[in-house]
Amino acid sequence: MKRNYKVLLLVLLLAFASCSFTAKTFDDTDKDKLLVRIISYVLEQGHFDPIDINDDFSVALFDDYLETIDPVKRYFYDSDIKDFERYKWSLDDQIKAVDVTFFNVVHERLLQRIEEAREIYKDVLSKPFDYTIDETFETNYDKVNYVKNKKQMRERWRKQLKFSTLTNYDDLMMDEKAAKDRDPSHVMKTEIEIEKEAREATLNSIEIYFNDNIDDLTREEWFSLYVDAIVSEFDPHTYYLAPKNKENFDERMSGKLEGIGARLQKRMDYIKIVELISGGPAWRSNELEVEDVILKVKQEDEDVPVNIVGMRINDAIKYIKGPKGTKVTLTIKKIDGTIKDVVLVRDIIELGETYAKASIVEKDNQKFGVINLPSFYVDFQDYKTLNAAKDVKLEIERLKAEGMEGLVLDLRNNGGGSLPAVVDMAGLFIKDGPVVQVRSSGKSKEVLSDRDRSVVWDGPLVILVNEISASASEIMAAAMQDYKRAIIIGSKQTYGKGTVQNVINLNNILRNSSQGDLGALALTTQKYYRINGGSVQLEGVKSDVMVPGRFSFIEVGEKDKDNPLPYDEIDPANYKVWDNYFDYDKAISNSNARMKNNEQLKLIEENARWVKSKIDETVYSLNYKTYKAQLQLNEEESKKFDAIADYKTNLSFNSLAYERALFESDTTNLREKRERWHESLSQDVYVEEALNVLEDLNRSLGVKRVVTTSGKIKN
Repeated sequence: MKRNYKVLLLVLLLAFASCSFTAKTFDDTDKDKLLVRIISYVLEQGHFDPIDINDDFSVALFDDYLETIDPVKRYFYDSDIKDFERYKWSLDDQIKAVDVTFFNVVHERLLQRIEEAREIYKDVLSKPFDYTIDETFETNYDKVNYVKNKKQMRERWRKQLKFSTLTNYDDLMMDEKAAKDRDPSHVMKTEIEIEKEAREATLNSIEIYFNDNIDDLTREEWFSLYVDAIVSEFDPHTYYLAPKNKENFDERMSGKLEGIGARLQKRMDYIKIVELISGGPAWRSNELEVEDVILKVKQEDEDVPVNIVGMRINDAIKYIKGPKGTKVTLTIKKIDGTIKDVVLVRDIIELGETYAKASIVEKDNQKFGVINLPSFYVDFQDYKTLNAAKDVKLEIERLKAEGMEGLVLDLRNNGGGSLPAVVDMAGLFIKDGPVVQVRSSGKSKEVLSDRDRSVVWDGPLVILVNEISASASEIMAAAMQDYKRAIIIGSKQTYGKGTVQNVINLNNILRNSSQGDLGALALTTQKYYRINGGSVQLEGVKSDVMVPGRFSFIEVGEKDKDNPLPYDEIDPANYKVWDNYFDYDKAISNSNARMKNNEQLKLIEENARWVKSKIDETVYSLNYKTYKAQLQLNEEESKKFDAIADYKTNLSFNSLAYERALFESDTTNLREKRERWHESLSQDVYVEEALNVLEDLNRSLGVKRVVTTSGKIKN
């Protein structure tokens, strides 16, 4: 990937140098126009599949940009939108002419409407809410139109604020009842007092949001949102990194994070958890999961939480992250709709916790290994020292030394990473041959192959995936499936991301500029394909043994994103199916039969359907009794699924010898982290079935297995 970046940068430099434009064409202060011009050239020359910037592009950009800056339709009026529509079909022309009139008009109007909104929310929150009225609030803003007048705008704010305050009201009610239960002499606050306190909490939260975030936004930061809207029309993984965001990106890549140990992403109006870092506070809490939404954040020295719904992700992160040892309370909305507070103690999170780790388990007098790989990590400055393939190879060697007779490679929730690392890792399991095909726009395909004929492990192999396994994970699973080298167990399909990105520092393209930092652009530059010629784009990798999971009915894949690149196929590479001595088809058939009748999986599927039904419910009552009754009903219904977490196998997982030796001088809670992981493995129905499949593969040999230190199984 490093080589690809250098080649691409050279192409962009030449393309930009050959055009008639130079930085001196504009006034030195007109950085916006300069940025638009550079972005246009980078997209045109560097994107894998550059789209025509035409009227259709203009219409899409118009809608998407307005949704970005006013996602809940609480600033702009219908008359504003009609006024803006004079530019709806000409944004393409403005971009080509390096004209930012549309942005200027919308931005000026937005600032005006934000000031008006201040007066509205202050007025609304100065009066009590009546929670006995039967009225509802629609949280799916795609179903809501822009308001036509000030009366409707005030009513929109009233309902939004009432809905936000409703959770505060319920929390205070529950706190008072709990206090009374603890101390019968406690004098409970009246409903009037609780309502007022709940309103004041909402006011404080929204004041913080406006004062600390909206007011702090510079024109440059507002303009970066417009630029990001432009580039996002090309595909979901092309995005603009403004100078401040680029600094945050570089910090994340430095290898150390300080905070709760969770990766967050903005989806519509919400901040969602997309990954929990092993060993971090969020992971240790056992209360947070991927797809949970963070609604509010409260610091340990503050009484009132800050509502982060609608907040920009970088602004939200300011409240969530913090110094080691400090406490933060997150108000979480679970994927089933229930709301709970989770208290975390912030810590230093070493990204080493995301590296490969291995465990060994004995089942029916056979020893099996499990390797968990959260990402295909790599240090591009020192690939030989740090990369996922090297670490997995080392863990395999350690497992072999302890008598491993079959291996489970767990790629669930693995979002991808380094292309060279996945090619090298695939080579651990095959003699040699192609692993993945890569194609750049307008160029012939490149076949990336394993050229090392040595095999680190040629025994039974099972790979676990789910809907969030993406990119490099999909390359690995696809290659092993095409070679019939491994059996894939997991979701109906993986994420479906079949593209490769490079981050282009825009300052390297324009030299001797006095315009300041221009930021960077994450750019989709290539598509990758399976060795059988198919793409994983949109389609993902379909498991050999398909099992339901918690994401089975939730829209989390590439196909559910805006502007994804299409699926296509190319010619297959020249490869030969693995010359194995296992009955793979029989093992797959046996596993499918077991999974079909597995009661734990039936309950997991029922839970996944129930969760989807709750996600689809977007209308909420603003009558407190009705709202509370629905919450209690959800909690009661969810109890049925508590049995999922209670599931136990009779398997015991253990650390390898080298790791057990580290426990004696451990200062990083390694023992606790591994014990937590092993307990999780012992409750994991998917790992249990993976081990059953390994047994079937070994059984198909029909003779006694002898595992040598070379990793080969001899008859």
